Amino acid sequence: MRIDYFDLTGKKILVTGASSGIGKSIAEELSFKGAKLILSGRNRERLLETHQTLNNKEEHQIFAGDLNNDETLNDLIDSLPILDGVVLAAGIVKTLPIKFLSRAEINNILVSNFESPVILCQKLLKIKKVAKGASIIFISSIAGNLVADKGNGAYAASKGALNAICKVMALELAPQKIRVNCISPGMVFTPMTQNELQAVSFEQLEQNQLLYPLGYGNPVDVANAAIYLLAQSGQWVTGTSLVIDGGFTIK
Repeated sequence: MRIDYFDLTGKKILVTGASSGIGKSIAEELSFKGAKLILSGRNRERLLETHQTLNNKEEHQIFAGDLNNDETLNDLIDSLPILDGVVLAAGIVKTLPIKFLSRAEINNILVSNFESPVILCQKLLKIKKVAKGASIIFISSIAGNLVADKGNGAYAASKGALNAICKVMALELAPQKIRVNCISPGMVFTPMTQNELQAVSFEQLEQNQLLYPLGYGNPVDVANAAIYLLAQSGQWVTGTSLVIDGGFTIK
């Protein structure tokens, strides 16, 4: 019998940021691969909307709360089973030129995009809630270390930090066969990016899309990469950043 290397049947996987965009799409696609999901997000109503789109809805759980809050984070961790996978998709985008950055703005972006997902992993690992052979995925960005955009300094720094710590975590966790990787998308149409694009004219948007040989991406493109890294298909992949950008960075 031929093995389905992309099968996730029965795998218990936590997905943060599952209430919209990339996180929502990842949750949906994982459910159709047989995973049992714990979905986390700040907005309970939107999490419930995600839950309604999943395959075998009764097998999945939701947890609504702000993971930047230590008490909420601990409540989530206490509620979790031993996990076979963790997808850290929660994060924020904020465009601010360097001269307008404040300590508070920098902290807000770094806490949401770097500190909170890393501390979540640290706590899970410390109490052995990540199974041997599990897979951890950070959703990073090509802005992290491949490209630079004006006004994107703090966001790029937060994603670059994820790429760096991913490699260290991969080394430290290799003895337990726990794999740690990043996915670095280019421009993906999500509610969050569409809000950012409202400040851009239609002509500018068209010109920017021409820089992508395959055009802009969709959340499902990132979801399929997550399946690859979570499943047996990615069993020999760790400490890397999988770039999914429609060819943007080859130009």
